[in-house]
Amino acid sequence: MSAELISILVLVVVFVIATTRSINMGALAFAAAFGVGTLVADMKTDDIFKGFPGSLFVVLVGVTFLFAIARANGTADWLVHIAIRLVGGRIALMPWVMFAITGVLTAIGAVSPAAVAIVAPIAMGFAAKYRISPLLMGVMVVHGAQAGGFSPISIYGTIVNGIVAKEGLPGGEIVLFLASLVVNLLIAAVVFVVLGGMRLARHPLNAPALERDGDGISDTPGDGGASGGGSGASGGGGAATQAGGTTDVTTEVEERVTLTAPRIATLAGLVALVVAALVFDLDVGLAAITVAVLLSVVWPETSKQAITQITWPTVLLICGILTYVAVLQTMGTIKWAGDSVAGVGAPLLAALLICYIGAIVSAFASSVGIMGALIPLAVPFLLQGEVSSIGLIAALAVSATVVDVSPFSTNGALVLAGAQDVDRDKFFKQLMVYGGIMVAAAPPLVWLALVVPGIW
Repeated sequence: MSAELISILVLVVVFVIATTRSINMGALAFAAAFGVGTLVADMKTDDIFKGFPGSLFVVLVGVTFLFAIARANGTADWLVHIAIRLVGGRIALMPWVMFAITGVLTAIGAVSPAAVAIVAPIAMGFAAKYRISPLLMGVMVVHGAQAGGFSPISIYGTIVNGIVAKEGLPGGEIVLFLASLVVNLLIAAVVFVVLGGMRLARHPLNAPALERDGDGISDTPGDGGASGGGSGASGGGGAATQAGGTTDVTTEVEERVTLTAPRIATLAGLVALVVAALVFDLDVGLAAITVAVLLSVVWPETSKQAITQITWPTVLLICGILTYVAVLQTMGTIKWAGDSVAGVGAPLLAALLICYIGAIVSAFASSVGIMGALIPLAVPFLLQGEVSSIGLIAALAVSATVVDVSPFSTNGALVLAGAQDVDRDKFFKQLMVYGGIMVAAAPPLVWLALVVPGIW
């Protein structure tokens, strides 16, 4: 049995054990990286450690720490209240607002994980407060980021178009952008309906709170009710008022909308984070943790409360899986799979398999990195003219990015880390199942739309 095949079978075993024995998959993946790397691939320990995603580790820790501070000092509540006022109290519009914000950020030049890192904690906080399905909100944020991700001036668009130009293939910048925009918009619309988005429209903020019912919502009044005139109180405020007036709703709302010194400083820090990431192209994780540290120096008590909310099990899970994937890349497993597909005689079938490889691997690794590896592999039969190069590249780009809601990808990990008041194991499985659906369904659909017609 080849080393490449062994490494793939070990990955399958890791998934099975983690699912059936409730062991952190990241810990298993670290053990697998050590075992496969040293015993099968004859790698040195230093080579294994090179695959550790240090930058993602800092992003996860820094962003969750900063937004934990924002939650502890009431800044998150203030932002949610302002968002509610901007949409006129229509909760059903909020998932689409988050979709649009992340889409605009990536379209004008933000890296997709940077946009998600900025928007996801706010969106997930809103979902927790108003009993919106966390899966719905998280998926809308990620698909929004990918909807704008391939504009001609975006990071992803620039990189892919650069690879195409370098390989001497026909370019299709507008087709690439529109393909990603339309596919993600359609997926978001379907998800919005399936996960209960339409039911949100029937519940204005002055109605009883919405209770979660599985992945969506039910119409049952709950504890987190809002009371009167769009006050949107949560945590039992509305129920307490109805029970005996024990909660002063007016005072509670005033406290939530008042800009205190810690909240002003936190807002300034969030603005600085956006500017650092989008204008100066600084690392999101390092910028976030720097802002968090500065706030901690001035208000240490809030920092002590926030530091416990960093999602360490999620950090372990993501970093472990990505370290193992890096071992697979180092030992040539990814290239081996790509070469096997490229050798298929039927060009259309090879194109579909390449899209599938892009989707599967991208669910665990860098989307751009995978496209950078697979586009050159496809060059030989693209140059033969039997398959539309513009169509295949667009299909590959969409296949490799639409799966980024997977909890093993950076975007999915940020959504998982930013989720509030959820069963993390359950939410992790929901993201994994949704990511699996995207891996299975997206490649053939975009292949049928973009490659088979041969009109691009």
